[in-house]
Amino acid sequence: MATRTAAQQRNEAREAYDAFMKECPTNQLLARISDKWVSLIVSALGEQSPMRYSDLGRKIPGVSQKMLTQTLRSLERDGLVARTVTASVPVRVDYELTALGRNLCCLLTAVKEWAEKHFDEVDEARTRYDETA
Repeated sequence: MATRTAAQQRNEAREAYDAFMKECPTNQLLARISDKWVSLIVSALGEQSPMRYSDLGRKIPGVSQKMLTQTLRSLERDGLVARTVTASVPVRVDYELTALGRNLCCLLTAVKEWAEKHFDEVDEARTRYDETA
């Protein structure tokens, strides 16, 4: 077995996380955080945290209960959202961003704000493209 230099080992480690490769865990993470519902939920929690489940549902029109539940569970699993259950009648469940989630929130909020700011330009480009196609 050939001995590898430290530089070769570092290079191999860098290649192990290549987001352009479908099997790479970073590719899967990018797919998760680029999801529309993830962006909206993280941005909502960045504006007001903690939030109750029902408040999130009202803040994000169009999200179904099933999709909201699935997305919150995946965000909790990934360590981006913390879920707190308070024993009461009815049971109170609050969601808030973790430190990792707050770090991601800055990026996703910037993308959301970019979309809000530049939608008219994108819409005009789409119209021009559709007219020539």
